[in-house]
Amino acid sequence: MKDKKQKQLDEYRVQHIGKPLTTGQGRTIANDRELLKAGERGPTLHEDWQYFEKITHFVHEEEPERVVHARGYSAHGEFECYKSMKHVTKANFLQESGKKTPLTIRFSTVQGPRGSYDTARDLRCQGVKLYTEEGNYDLTTIAMPVLINFDAMKFPDAMHAYQSKQDDDIPTATGAHDKFWDYVANNPEAVHMVTWIMSDRGVLRSYRHMESWSINTYTFVNEQGKATYVRFVWKPVLGVESFLQEEAIKIGGIDPDFHRKDLREAIDRGAYPEYELGVQLIPVEDEHKYDIDVLDPTKFWPEELIPVEIIGKMTLNRNIENYHTESEQVAFNPANVVPGIDFSNDPVLQGRLVAYHSAQLYRIGPNFQQLPINKPVCPFHNNQRRGPMRYRIDVDHVNYHNNSLADNTPHETPIDEGGYEHYPKEVGARTTRKRIDSANDYFSQTRIFWNSLTPVEKMHTIEAFSYQLGNVMDESVRQQNVNLLANVDVELASTVADNIGVARPSGSHVPVSDSYPSLSQFNTPPSAYTKKVGVLIGNGFNDQEVTEVLQFFDEQKVFYDIISERLGFVTGANGGKIKVNKTFLTSGPYLVDSVYVVGGNTPNEKRFKQNVLEFVNMAYKLYKPLGIATTGQSMIAPTDSENLVGVVMAANSTNFKQDFVTAIAQSRFWDRDMGSGPASQGMSGITK
Repeated sequence: MKDKKQKQLDEYRVQHIGKPLTTGQGRTIANDRELLKAGERGPTLHEDWQYFEKITHFVHEEEPERVVHARGYSAHGEFECYKSMKHVTKANFLQESGKKTPLTIRFSTVQGPRGSYDTARDLRCQGVKLYTEEGNYDLTTIAMPVLINFDAMKFPDAMHAYQSKQDDDIPTATGAHDKFWDYVANNPEAVHMVTWIMSDRGVLRSYRHMESWSINTYTFVNEQGKATYVRFVWKPVLGVESFLQEEAIKIGGIDPDFHRKDLREAIDRGAYPEYELGVQLIPVEDEHKYDIDVLDPTKFWPEELIPVEIIGKMTLNRNIENYHTESEQVAFNPANVVPGIDFSNDPVLQGRLVAYHSAQLYRIGPNFQQLPINKPVCPFHNNQRRGPMRYRIDVDHVNYHNNSLADNTPHETPIDEGGYEHYPKEVGARTTRKRIDSANDYFSQTRIFWNSLTPVEKMHTIEAFSYQLGNVMDESVRQQNVNLLANVDVELASTVADNIGVARPSGSHVPVSDSYPSLSQFNTPPSAYTKKVGVLIGNGFNDQEVTEVLQFFDEQKVFYDIISERLGFVTGANGGKIKVNKTFLTSGPYLVDSVYVVGGNTPNEKRFKQNVLEFVNMAYKLYKPLGIATTGQSMIAPTDSENLVGVVMAANSTNFKQDFVTAIAQSRFWDRDMGSGPASQGMSGITK
């Protein structure tokens, strides 16, 4: 059953199949292929109104892309409230268990333009527009719990430094250049968020594995007028998983739309992405109880000290049908709140309340809120009447307040009848441009984050710093950043220094030993659900064995691609046929989470074995699970000295399909000895 928003959008959906071609005015067209000319070889005529309409629409049809978050993708879904939160907020959509609210979501990267790629190491953002009965509520979050700057005044500087250089517009979708790292070195409050981006969090496996935080501190207000500070977090039901840096870079070239495709495929196949909404609550009277300032957006609220209360779940259950109208034109603004949700004095939030509306006016125009994707499901009335692309036909002529001609309507709504009331917070102070002293502690929480990472996560973070700073040409900038990192961890800074050719730092890190398990994504429970397996297969496979494994994949909702030399079908030893949907040219080990080596024969036996060899070696190097069918073992004959952790062989397993799925759930096998194992030796027995 469709929700209110989808029913509303149905009014705007148009199907063109089987219909005659017309102009925008409805005039039927006899020839849409040639210009109107003076003779077959003559010049074109200015009176060709048909061409004029077609070409002018084309050259004007793209509105300016977002300055940040330009590359994004959307889906539709619903939010279900788990339990009443009326004790802290009067927001209608949080009043009762089971209440459902339709929504639209947009995921995005930050640095790259619209034509960049999905898997870049970047900060990812998520905007959720909830179409509530009290108006639209926009909850905007990012994939880290901290921001790069303490005050909104610095945001343009951070983004100018982060984006591509002005002289050559290079690089795309990465901050691996002098300008950005010069900013980091000279604005040390940036080091906290940058360390998160350099961790595995910066190269997410998919949008479906994305945890995201509101960063900013908002205020819940209940019916009694009592205020509570709140931060929001979306926790993916699948858990948090990431690519390796090598995978993320390679996928960016092989399949720049990887995250978009992954999201669409999951929804199309009924594996709806789910995210539970958590809140961290602090009574306003307790705001000075903690070592950090709770309004500081460069600091996280530790879950171990301020517990996350799960209050509902978002389910994405419908793909968009038109990218432009449902993703490009969706417009978010943290100022779009409903009664029961208000703002704090968070200095970044205060700046955002101005910036977003102005950005949408520039991009889409003064009537952007009337576009179908932005239109509330509840009635809306005001005295705005004009402007380009006005949708509504306002038939009353009174467009001011107060008035007597229309009985002073549209009228105000009293607070006790649901009118929005701003929380009456105290603001008595002298005007100033100073910042709070605690905001200048740049390293304590960064050190806590570093302490909370596993050795594998630390290794990946060192690699990311080394890669990014290794692309910085200015030696002074490289040295400054190493010196800065020494405040976080001397070993981290020294290792990076060795890798990028500068002197080791002489300083020492801050004396903080705290760590929090919630900060490591390696605490995600293992799951094979919707992981993708690359099935490497030729003719002559064991029909029963392979069919049972693929059926078990289907039962467990494990996705798979059937990969062979060419599209069409492969035939088993007993005549069974399996459809091939990918070839070695259109797939690769970077695009799957694990590999099932079935083997077999093909017209070009040598080339087939070579492709399997390359596929398996890279998957092994990337720590991915490998499943070896009985017919695949003839291609893979590892020696006793090789590390086979995460390699499941049908010939050695009494319950191969379950053992393999268990390995798939684990995702990576970090304890492989990469110095002496099959990856370094090319799985030595493969080509026998």
